[in-house]
Amino acid sequence: MEKTLKLNPNLLVASLGKPAAMFTKEDIIRYVCENDIRIVNFMYPAADGRLKTLNFAINNLEYLETILTCGERVDGSSLFPFIEAGSSDLYVVPRFRTAFADPFAEIPTISMLCSFFNKDGEQLESSPEYTLHKACKAFKEVTGMEFHAMGELEYYVIAPDEGMFPATDQKGYHESAPYSKFAAFRTQCMAYIAQAGGQIKYGHSEVGNFTVDGMVYEQNEIEFLPVAAEDAADQLMVAKWIIRNLAYQYGYDVTFAPKITTGKAGSGLHIHMKIVKDGKNLMLENGTLSQTARKAIAGMMELAPSITAFGNTNPMSYFRLVPHQEAPTNVCWGDRNRSVLVRVPLGWTAKSDMSSIVNPLEKVSHYDTTQKQTVEMRSPDGSADLYQLIAGLAVACRHGFEMENALELAEKTYVNVNIHQKEHADKVQGLAQLPDSCSASADCLEKQRAIFEKYNVFSPAMIDGIIARLRSYNDSTLRKEIDGNSSEMLKLVKKYFHCG
Repeated sequence: MEKTLKLNPNLLVASLGKPAAMFTKEDIIRYVCENDIRIVNFMYPAADGRLKTLNFAINNLEYLETILTCGERVDGSSLFPFIEAGSSDLYVVPRFRTAFADPFAEIPTISMLCSFFNKDGEQLESSPEYTLHKACKAFKEVTGMEFHAMGELEYYVIAPDEGMFPATDQKGYHESAPYSKFAAFRTQCMAYIAQAGGQIKYGHSEVGNFTVDGMVYEQNEIEFLPVAAEDAADQLMVAKWIIRNLAYQYGYDVTFAPKITTGKAGSGLHIHMKIVKDGKNLMLENGTLSQTARKAIAGMMELAPSITAFGNTNPMSYFRLVPHQEAPTNVCWGDRNRSVLVRVPLGWTAKSDMSSIVNPLEKVSHYDTTQKQTVEMRSPDGSADLYQLIAGLAVACRHGFEMENALELAEKTYVNVNIHQKEHADKVQGLAQLPDSCSASADCLEKQRAIFEKYNVFSPAMIDGIIARLRSYNDSTLRKEIDGNSSEMLKLVKKYFHCG
């Protein structure tokens, strides 16, 4: 507990002296009173994937207690297409563990994420965050284990070119200033995200950078630490909101779009996962990938085509998922291999203490590095509905434990080479392919929907809505139609520039 609290940047955690997961209504009231908080914000995701905000001016203590206890009423039909105007009222009720001090507010403000409830006081079956809650609950009930996740949040920063220290085109990976132009912006984003409760692993510049029409486009990434999956989605939602707000203050533009021009690296939203029981990571067994991990991977192999319905939600997503680039197209997995769909990253399984080797004054630490092992799904991008995506991955991993042939499928879909190289073309034969359009993704979800609806995780109304939205793009032949037509591509880029 002491290590959790020490150096914690969340102002509420520091002030209240307890982890955010233990916040109560009384804690929130105490923080408001002791810190002269004048505004309370309720925030919640809508169908467009963005956070919406409801502001409250604190009139008196009684009013504060009322909104924290009862929540407030909102127009659900303006937030979600599946809710009809004739019965549109929903309640939004704050989750106290998500409270944070708003870093942008001139007036002292705290914000909290909310859950949706219907007229009967029941959680809304088709709300994004409740879908994820149900997915995590079903995972634990079926497996006896907990599902943890984290995201790699990639984005482009766009600002006028000052003409100094030009970066090398498409060679921006982990570049330093002055060739990387937006490190100060990135670290300020990281500080604000951490202040809001985000568990950040690190940040860096990414591969993509170029200059066009007097503007610098620089790709960056902020990666998180694995936490309980529901918290992971909340943290990513708040992080995207913070990055956009800080960019607005700096006068920059920011996009999480999967493709922003032709011939340049697009942005993904890779999701890492691990499975935990009694605080122990179960992804490794005797230094190698465990059967637990392999069963989860098999579930993702089985459901990978339909997971795109949650993680790749507009036509530009499928201009990123093309052969012979780092984004995957084949349904397979491998170790330390960026040409596959699910990657098993380098996992500190070596027995040597590398720190003591380069720091001779240090004793061998015997640090338990098994906690660091994850597996990474590489197909999603910034258009994803974060709650639906992570819920879909929880369903897929759970499904792996319910499959009789899970270990056999895991063995069949494993590759240990770069499958995009010509000499390994034989490895591609027999592998399933990811969909090439929103329309194809909708078809895949239609075929596999029963697995997502099992245990009432995804409601039929939500699945129907996702399928209808994907098919509305009518993009089944779009990649062929505009192949080589950069002007048409740029029109689509502009249309979906601020997705997610």
